[in-house]
Amino acid sequence: MILVADSGSSKTDWLLTLPQQEPKAFRTDGLNPYFLSEKEIVKILQAQAADMIAFNTEVTEIYFFGAGCSSPDRHEIVSNALSQLFPTAFVSVDSDLLGSAYATCGHEKGLCCVLGTGSNISFFDGEDIHEGEHGLGYVLGDEGSGTWFGKALITDFLYGKMPDTISKQFNEAYHINREKVIKNVYQAPKANSYLASFTKFLYNIRETPYAQQLLRKGFQEFIDTNVKPYPQHHKYKCNFVGSIAYVFADELSFMLNENGMRPGKILRQPITDLLAFILSRDS
Repeated sequence: MILVADSGSSKTDWLLTLPQQEPKAFRTDGLNPYFLSEKEIVKILQAQAADMIAFNTEVTEIYFFGAGCSSPDRHEIVSNALSQLFPTAFVSVDSDLLGSAYATCGHEKGLCCVLGTGSNISFFDGEDIHEGEHGLGYVLGDEGSGTWFGKALITDFLYGKMPDTISKQFNEAYHINREKVIKNVYQAPKANSYLASFTKFLYNIRETPYAQQLLRKGFQEFIDTNVKPYPQHHKYKCNFVGSIAYVFADELSFMLNENGMRPGKILRQPITDLLAFILSRDS
């Protein structure tokens, strides 16, 4: 049996191959080794994935792709944790960007972008990824992401820049004020997730001129800052993974075409395509 994982900071999606059956799906909290120790990862899996661990003696290979897994020492934290729970399995640990590239590009060269709570980009040469000087996080970067759009909505509301009817809807939906926002952004944990939560409102008003203008502005900023610095960005397909890219795929594809780029795959979650890639590679 083969177990594949796609892990972010908030959640991890797992797929386990079963003989003559459809793969079995599991979900746990995110397992980012920048924030969790080996012992903490083991504890989370034991508490949240007992049904998955029950197959521990039958799992022969584990392929884990996760946020925070960009260096050998971080690989080791996750690998050691998984080896404790699946002692007879071969364990491979790589970054979530590589997993996204496998899921979207397959064996072809291309750009692989992340547009979810945060944003990032890498170039895939058909075998490995080449990261650029991007991915600066929600304070300095994350252009076109959920946090970027959430920040734009909140500041427009608090500065009185929203159209009156939309501002009224926003206030009725969230009842926020300056003090609440400052507390959640500067004092409470997971400010990026708090900001990204407001994109649900953006989806609800997506047909309005205000929303369309904001979406185009955010995606253009992502393209200008992250995609265009790649000298041959027009040559390759631009693939995406993440909820923002998936939900606003029409607006994103429009902006890519406006900039002379070729949209590729746009996946909400890469796990199914990632497992398919692993199986095709091993066959």
